[in-house]
Amino acid sequence: MKVSCLQENLARALNVVGRAVASRSTTYPILTHVLLATDNGRLKVAATNLETGITCWIGAKVEGEGAITVPARTFTDLIALLPPDKIDLEVNVRTQSLHIRSGRTDANLKGVDAQEFPIIPSFAPDAAMAFIEAGALKKLVSQVSFAASTDENRPSLTGVLTKIEDSRVTMVATDGFRLSLRSSTLKDQATLPENAPPLLIPARAVTEVARVLGDQEKPVAVSFTPSHNQVIFHGENIDVVAQLIEHKFPQYESIIPRKYDTRTVVNTAEFLKACRQASIFARESADAVRLTIKPGEDPLPGQLLVAARADQTGENLIQLEALISGNALEIGFNVRYLIEVLSVIDAPQVALETTGATSPAVIRAVGDDQFLHLIMPMNLAKTQPA
Repeated sequence: MKVSCLQENLARALNVVGRAVASRSTTYPILTHVLLATDNGRLKVAATNLETGITCWIGAKVEGEGAITVPARTFTDLIALLPPDKIDLEVNVRTQSLHIRSGRTDANLKGVDAQEFPIIPSFAPDAAMAFIEAGALKKLVSQVSFAASTDENRPSLTGVLTKIEDSRVTMVATDGFRLSLRSSTLKDQATLPENAPPLLIPARAVTEVARVLGDQEKPVAVSFTPSHNQVIFHGENIDVVAQLIEHKFPQYESIIPRKYDTRTVVNTAEFLKACRQASIFARESADAVRLTIKPGEDPLPGQLLVAARADQTGENLIQLEALISGNALEIGFNVRYLIEVLSVIDAPQVALETTGATSPAVIRAVGDDQFLHLIMPMNLAKTQPA
């Protein structure tokens, strides 16, 4: 292989694929490498940790075909420090090393034969089953993936269920204490293959999809691999391949409340700020925060009181004006969960729908019927300091 490319393009490609590089503790050292290969007049840069694979193509002058893998961290650090100029890359097949030349820099990096690198499936245009606008995909992921579990002992909860039906896509994630759901309209009608399995994608993988494809202009194509155990997100010069989780996602529909006794509408930014302030005092009480909902009496508006206390720190109370319909209520939540969901809502107002102090509550973005977040309450008697 003998190619030339621009430093900024190669550095950007390495940044894109870098999050798919396995950690040094992996039992497969080749996964700590990046693949460099010529591909139809371009340079292909790829990395995989077997759960997620990312491939990026950049423009290059190709004088000789070939491929090699090199240690990702060393190569990335070196390229980042080179001047913004042309870089010449040449593989010595006999020694399996990569010669790097740019400006006054000459370096040789020991590599490994590219044939030892795992095969990352390629996108086939005729296999695309859906096209999602990049901005919509980014919003889907940001408002859902944070609710997935990080407990590897519960693999079905570490994924994001992605349902593609007709002209609609829905993503759902839960860790057993909260559930986040968002839907969006597809660019065109979906064309699902027969007996297509549900898409339970690792949350880490969909986060990478949003990171590398969420800002592009063209829609993102989604397709299965031929084996139907992986899904490919295809963008402009970037592919992300994710291994599907082979576990059944919980039947979540039945736990979403269909009615409420109290609906509290409050300013999103003010509610978020109040929760962040309360979290300072909630650290010693299992992150518990007490919400007191007080309907208004003409001409006074309703009030949402956000309170937290700790024996060693003190106590804090914030009063927010709210539009409240229904009964008064006192309910407790994990303040960290409230902060995380309020941080991803871009609507000016949110609605908190409750049916009792021990029943699940639903948070909705006012004016957006495609998003909901279910959150389980906390038993304040067990979490507040004596």
